[in-house]
Amino acid sequence: MSDLATEQSERSQRSEQPQPSARTGPGDTGFARLAMVTIDCADPVALASFYGELLGWETRHADERFAILDNPEGGSPLGFGRVTGYRPEPWTEPDGSKHFHLDFYVDDLDEATAKALALGATEPAYQHGRTLRVLIDPAGHPFGLAPLE
Repeated sequence: MSDLATEQSERSQRSEQPQPSARTGPGDTGFARLAMVTIDCADPVALASFYGELLGWETRHADERFAILDNPEGGSPLGFGRVTGYRPEPWTEPDGSKHFHLDFYVDDLDEATAKALALGATEPAYQHGRTLRVLIDPAGHPFGLAPLE
């Protein structure tokens, strides 16, 4: 994690996140909790704007090096960090690898697809399933939209 991402994450945990409690229930063996998911990109402000519109989340911080969107449901925030020389991961090939992807539930798949495309997403020709529609965000990351049925 970059120094700025670490600083932002620590500040977020200290000021806005409840402190972890002792785990005592069955299966509570974890010793860490998710602070933030950070996505590498060339332009953090632009990508935060895209996902902020897609999800309806507010921007907590944005500058040329790092941006953070707050999860209004109280979950972990979503971060975007500038990487010099960033190159998008391949998706257009059926056997293309990817570093990660995000999946989102939507009420209406066609309507959500149209809205995401209007925000700047693109739709690759290759789709690997019938219930999940894969789109590519403006930085080249694949993400999925799936009906909440």
